Amino acid sequence: MSAPLFPGGVAVSDLAVYDWDAVDGRCGGSPHLHTASSEGYVVVAGSGAVHTVSAEGVAEHPLSPGEVVWFSPGTVHRLVNDGGLRLLVVMQNSGLPEAGDAVMTFPSRVLDDPEEYAAAAALPTGIGREAAARARRDLAMQGYLELLAAVDAEGPKALETLHLRAARLVQPRVADWRTAWESTVLAEVDRTRRQLDALSSGLPGLLGASSVARAAPAAGGPGFGMCGRLTTWQWNTAADQSGQRFPV
Repeated sequence: MSAPLFPGGVAVSDLAVYDWDAVDGRCGGSPHLHTASSEGYVVVAGSGAVHTVSAEGVAEHPLSPGEVVWFSPGTVHRLVNDGGLRLLVVMQNSGLPEAGDAVMTFPSRVLDDPEEYAAAAALPTGIGREAAARARRDLAMQGYLELLAAVDAEGPKALETLHLRAARLVQPRVADWRTAWESTVLAEVDRTRRQLDALSSGLPGLLGASSVARAAPAAGGPGFGMCGRLTTWQWNTAADQSGQRFPV
């Protein structure tokens, strides 16, 4: 019997937002956007804000325990930590964000060069990882401040230009993303559709195959994410019983 996929095919992670000060005097993570996945925050501790740039304009959304905020693909977001900010992050399309769905707001020259982008986004293993994560955040902040200036001068056109750069950057990965999405998220949708068909006929359908799964914390402790220290889990998905790690 296969282990059930995490509900909805989403990913979850425990995020302690960086308390590193940035060039503008605020503490926080790397501004970025997602090209295919929505993201949600459930605030569990501390205080801060998420700064966004979307089709609705530039905004700041205060965060405190109990707040729930989410946003759709294309929304540039930057987490700001005013003190002990910690979130439960819920990501649509588990597996895609970890496979490059997230694009950081590096300066335009970096976004236009896939090799330079890959080098800037990568982190070393072992010693130097924290310093590299901070340098990556600072580079993303450089491009983010350029974006804010462009949005102020040009309006929505500046965000459209960033979206085009992001789409071109991730284009070579989309075929692999589609395969992963079809084997997990789409498979879950189809499973529910089949179950509704069975129930509408008065049949138990999948109920006889009920099961429970438990995730194990990933080895090595919290990692260095784009926005903070990430606690992730390891489990088998319904599509892959090999024990592969799926960072969330």
